[in-house]
Formats: sequence, C-alpha cells, structure tokens
Amino acid sequence: MPRLQGKVAIVTGGGSGFGAAIATRFAEEGAKVIIADINTSGAESVSSTNPQNIISQRVDVTSASDWKDVVDTAFERFGRLDVLVNNAGTSYRNKPTLEVTESEYERVFNVNVKSIFHGSQAVLSRFIEQGEGGSMINISSTGAARPRPGLVWYNASKGAVSNATKGLAAEYGQYNIRVNTVSPLLSGTGLFSMFTGMEDTPENREKFIGNVPLGRLTDPADVANMCLYLASDEGAFVNGAEMVVDGGKCI
Repeated sequence: MPRLQGKVAIVTGGGSGFGAAIATRFAEEGAKVIIADINTSGAESVSSTNPQNIISQRVDVTSASDWKDVVDTAFERFGRLDVLVNNAGTSYRNKPTLEVTESEYERVFNVNVKSIFHGSQAVLSRFIEQGEGGSMINISSTGAARPRPGLVWYNASKGAVSNATKGLAAEYGQYNIRVNTVSPLLSGTGLFSMFTGMEDTPENREKFIGNVPLGRLTDPADVANMCLYLASDEGAFVNGAEMVVDGGKCI
C-alpha cells in the first residue's frame, strides 16, 4: 500500500525546488496534496504532473487569511488534513552583514518565521479537532546550527524555525501531533551563488563539495524522502527531531 494513502497534505512553496519534489513524492505515495504558493505558474505546473492527487492554490504564507483559506480548502475538497510541510522560504544574497537592508531582514523573517506562526495557528487547532493527530514538518537549514558569515539574518531566521519546532513538539505532542525539522544543505537548484556568495562555476562547486563527505550537494529528492518518512506512519514516534540532510557536511 502507498505510504501516504488516505492522507491529505499542504506543502507551502511547492511550485519549485524542494517543495515541488516534496509535493510530487507525497502524491506518488497516495496523498492528496495542496500546493500553497504565491508562484501560481510554478504551482500549476507541478500540479499538472499528477492532477488526480495534486491541486494548487495561491497563498501568501505571511497572510493569516490566506492560511485560513487553504486549510478550509483541504477540508472542503478532501474532508481532512494530516500533514503540513512549511517549506516556503527566502534569503538575500550572501554579503557582508552591514550591507543587509532592513527590508531584506524583514522579508526573511516574515517568509521564514512568520509563515510558520500563521501555519501553526491555522493548522494545529484543526488537527486537535480532527482528533487523529498530525504531522508538521518545518524546512530549516544547516545554517540554523552552523551559521556562517554573510547570511547572519537568514541563519537566525532558520534558528528560530528549529527552536520553534522543538517548542511546538513539546507542547502539542499530547495530541499526537508531531512537529519535526528537516535541515538540508544547499542544493543545485539555482541558489548556489546566493547562498555561498561565490560565482556558480565548476571550480567553486568542487571547492564547496570538497567539504561534503558524500561528495555532492543536496538533491531535492533527498529532502522529499525525509519528509515522506516524517509524514508517514513510519515516523510515528519521531517528534521534535532535527533531521539533517547534508551528506555529512556539518560533522
């Protein structure tokens, strides 16, 4: 039997990158998936690959009303909600911290942290009312535990994600609601220069990969497979964990 048969999931930022891989993988395993993304064209493109199991809805994850609407959609269309993946995130280009603008700082915290506040407010009460528990998966970053120069406020936002995850796990475990974090290394999805501050050349990639014991960047499928485990009944006793998906980079 597919590992998510009968489950319903919302995946934020599912129109590209890690989110697209997560949404696609969940649908392959039998879940009904709602991609919640401000990038409507990307979300529609992903949903078109499996229209029986994936739908999309325009959602600004910093908007409480948009969150209410997408959760309502889950119950109206599918009658339940079992999984929330808070994947939507943003950053600014790696640069000296004194050059970071206030608007860049605010955008990072609004998209990376406030979105999870709104998602928690919208989803946890519905999980409790449903009475069958649920799984919330927050996509953090290796930068949460090992911050590096040039992305101070991005790393701080992901540190907040990881910390909030543990607090939510401790508070809502009594309702069989599991809250976990997946913390990936950067991937090759066009963000190499933004996160490293280096030009995306074969030489610079090799220099970066040289510090990864498994010798490559994160593939979106690596993150999707970890999220699948946490969303499925196989992860039923995993709560408050930070699942680092980095090929050993942070050892």
